[in-house]
Amino acid sequence: MAILAALFAVIGRQAGRVLTTALGWASALLFGRVPRHKQLLLSLIALGSLLWVVLVFGIILPSVGTFLLTALPLPGFIDQNWVRFAMLIGALVLPLVVGLGGLFVVGAGSRPRGLEAAKQVMRGYPIAFLLALTIIFLAVVGVVRKGRNLIRRRAEAHIPIVIHDGGYEIMVDDLQAALRDAGLTVERRPAAAVLAVPGRLVARVAGGDVRALVPDQLMTLYSAVLEVELYPSDIAISGQKEAVARARAAIATRLTATAAYLTTSKEAQAIEDRLDEIVRARGRSPDEGRPGHSAGLIEDLRAIDPTLAALDVDYSEWEVLYRMRLQIERDLLVGSLVGTELQPPA
Repeated sequence: MAILAALFAVIGRQAGRVLTTALGWASALLFGRVPRHKQLLLSLIALGSLLWVVLVFGIILPSVGTFLLTALPLPGFIDQNWVRFAMLIGALVLPLVVGLGGLFVVGAGSRPRGLEAAKQVMRGYPIAFLLALTIIFLAVVGVVRKGRNLIRRRAEAHIPIVIHDGGYEIMVDDLQAALRDAGLTVERRPAAAVLAVPGRLVARVAGGDVRALVPDQLMTLYSAVLEVELYPSDIAISGQKEAVARARAAIATRLTATAAYLTTSKEAQAIEDRLDEIVRARGRSPDEGRPGHSAGLIEDLRAIDPTLAALDVDYSEWEVLYRMRLQIERDLLVGSLVGTELQPPA
């Protein structure tokens, strides 16, 4: 029983990671910034998309449909033909429910009405397909990566992110610099072109100007002991255990301000924006590098504390914000540039 519990815990964590990775950037493209209280609705949209794909496969492929029917504990008085008909109705209606959910994810003030609202509901068909494709694709990539790392006896870590508008190249530069400053020299190489397909498809459905936000080429930073794959919604790290630990520490301490969010909810990202402005103001200060000359910025930083103390977000996101806030205060107090040192200078 203990082994089964541990197995389900691992599967649950992996599923949660895939869902977070898929929804972070995809939802930003499709729906914009999503408030904390609508994150559950967003998750239901994703799960509805997966269920729709299952129903479609069950209809198109009779063998899959038969397997699903035999797997369901149906009472004897329910005819399987009725269940098949219900699957057909579900496959037709569920994307409309997904589209309707997407309509309510958007804030009331910017929510379309009339014909535009109807168009948004109809977009549920491509949205359901693309969200399901993205989740399944990332799950397959994750399994392949996990198997490869197990065979090579490599450690791995993941850091969820949401790239800023047009910030992918900046993020690659910042990440490479952070690893170099931590003593990890890495080179760039293009990632497999197929990895960019889901993002491009999501951007095509999102329409508007967001297509320009999709990087033309995903990049991988690598060395003999470390490999870092940078996606618009995830930093995947693998390599020797010590190198992975150093890379993770470098990202946490040196990428306090970069062209990506480390949280996914609208409220948490608003705090990140305020922290980022303080970091940028520190860089513009003529007294840069001199301790004791950041009193005004420290006051601005501490003015965030009441909001942070009452912020209703997931605890993991709150921890990220709190760590960033302490990191910035520490660097301001010792007079170093934010994110340049792991330990205070002597």
